[in-house]
Amino acid sequence: MSQGPQPILRHRETVFTGRVFRVERDELTLSNGASTTLDIVRHRGSVVLVPQPAPDRIVLIRQYRHAIGQWIWEVPAGTLDSGEAPETAARRECEEEIALTPGRITRLGAYYPTPGICDELMVFYRLEELTPLTHPVSHDADEQIEPRVFTLTEARTLLAQGEICDLKTALALSLV
Repeated sequence: MSQGPQPILRHRETVFTGRVFRVERDELTLSNGASTTLDIVRHRGSVVLVPQPAPDRIVLIRQYRHAIGQWIWEVPAGTLDSGEAPETAARRECEEEIALTPGRITRLGAYYPTPGICDELMVFYRLEELTPLTHPVSHDADEQIEPRVFTLTEARTLLAQGEICDLKTALALSLV
């Protein structure tokens, strides 16, 4: 696919820095000569897990998402630690969120969920040959997680009925 002319960056400033992301404000000159200002969310990236204890099963987690004020069913996921490789993060998040260690990790793809405002890249992994941890799990302070095994049919029914409202989970179910 051919690329068009890139905008010219005239000025960039960081307007917010948080625990997981920062926001930059860019002043640009577009290829047509117009000037614009864009706010961009900069994110380290994340991994999305598709844990499958059997070929026709998937582990979903139920957790409260304050931004939308709801408890939802979703696939486990997490932000990369600084400098962390995505596959390493996938193994760590599997252990932290559902107390299982994957014997096999397969990359399914990588996608930008909101490229109009954010540079987060979500890398999707299928996790198989899952074995229970031999030590207790400690969740992040802001996490209340309830894992549950569903058949793929049950999970897809939840999606069709609107019980799964999370886009990464909808995509994950289409990848397996």
